[in-house]
Amino acid sequence: MEKKGKVWMNGALVPWEKATVPLLSHGFSRGSAIFEVFGTHKGPDGVYAFRMDEHLKRLAQSARALEMEIAYSAEEIALAVRETVEANEVERGIVKMFAYWGEEAVINLVLDAKLDVAIFVIPDSEELGLDDSEPISACISKWRKLHPETVPVAAKACANYLNGYLARKDAADRGFDVGFLIGTDDFLAEGSIESVFLVKDGVLKTPALGPILSGVTRKSILQAAEVIGLPTTEDRMTAQDLLAADEIFTTGTGNMISPVARFEDITIPAPGPVSKQLMELMAGITRFSDDRFNDWFQRLY
Repeated sequence: MEKKGKVWMNGALVPWEKATVPLLSHGFSRGSAIFEVFGTHKGPDGVYAFRMDEHLKRLAQSARALEMEIAYSAEEIALAVRETVEANEVERGIVKMFAYWGEEAVINLVLDAKLDVAIFVIPDSEELGLDDSEPISACISKWRKLHPETVPVAAKACANYLNGYLARKDAADRGFDVGFLIGTDDFLAEGSIESVFLVKDGVLKTPALGPILSGVTRKSILQAAEVIGLPTTEDRMTAQDLLAADEIFTTGTGNMISPVARFEDITIPAPGPVSKQLMELMAGITRFSDDRFNDWFQRLY
């Protein structure tokens, strides 16, 4: 990144290079931090956050799932986001916030303190590639999705993403962009940082919640599909369902929808008709040309 602005840390804006924690901090050395990421968009009368309320709700849910307590309320964090975005004069970009234990933990594994909070605002760039709709390739990872009885997989915890790192690296080593994780129950879960959708006979399908993260973009796609009358299902799926799919795409914060053009050794239309319809719908929503979804945005400045 060429420009590094100010970071909100525990109530104060500090220079980016000062936004640090000790190497022995619990959040770093134990991997106990939780986080959220969401987009900012330039609207007709200011800059808006995409579904910040949903992300703050999930941040609180992650803390509860891990039996942690955040030092700030959702309302206080929302005000801090507004302050940080405006201070950095960011329009299109992302907000990445962390709740973490910044104190050192040499021996202690369980701490009584409340979680610190840090908020970063990162402007769009070639590196981020926000809104990039180029088709991608995908494969089934050799790694399995973490079992929900080992850790709360619905919590957006930093430690859980080691699983995703391994899946992404495995895919890259084999010449693919992303790797899809199959659970220990042999059913499709998700990608490294992506939710997975497929289309079969005009029906939009995605794995059911439980063993996967409840993605905000995933939820948005399902809700938007319902509004336009597109049939959807949330159910168990296998690798065979992917192989037989008419269309496959992933969803995430940055580019919303990424159509899959190659899955394993199979070429797929990308985007297919349903994927294209949803891509155009989400593009219209984030460009504020579809007022049916105005309540998905919160004005920042």
